[in-house]
Amino acid sequence: MELQGKAHKFGNDVNTDYIISGKYKFKTLDMQELAKHVMEDLDPNFYQKINRGDFIVAGTNFGCGSSREQAPLAIKHANIGAVLAKSFARIFYRNAINTGLPVVECNTDLIDSGDELHVDLAEGVIKNKTKGTEIPIKPLPQVMIKILNDGGLASHFKKYGGFNFDQEG
Repeated sequence: MELQGKAHKFGNDVNTDYIISGKYKFKTLDMQELAKHVMEDLDPNFYQKINRGDFIVAGTNFGCGSSREQAPLAIKHANIGAVLAKSFARIFYRNAINTGLPVVECNTDLIDSGDELHVDLAEGVIKNKTKGTEIPIKPLPQVMIKILNDGGLASHFKKYGGFNFDQEG
């Protein structure tokens, strides 16, 4: 699985209320509407700045806070290619994979806002095309790549009628 886009950088401890403010997530279940408000408490113009496939880049503990799935779903519906961070809150990480949003742990100190990135999840490398550098990442297990390629865990279940983690299928 390979992804390309521009980096949009944030800091540490970006909680789920920063990702999608509570003033929106309790008013609608329309993910396209929620996507328009992703990260707006940290950057009011974020949705207008992003293009399909761009990356949210953060420091440590991304996604801390509530365990609701609206945060990764809103990011995914904003057409963000992946979230890159030094570390993730465990429940956010799991929710992201389950909803089909790629999440990558890496040294984000080597990435600045506006950098053009190429992320290869299987090979375990981020190529910073702006700086001409490479950042190693721990490759995602094949099972996670398969779930992501299928669009998330629910889509994977629909496709196979349950768990199917054979290397070929």
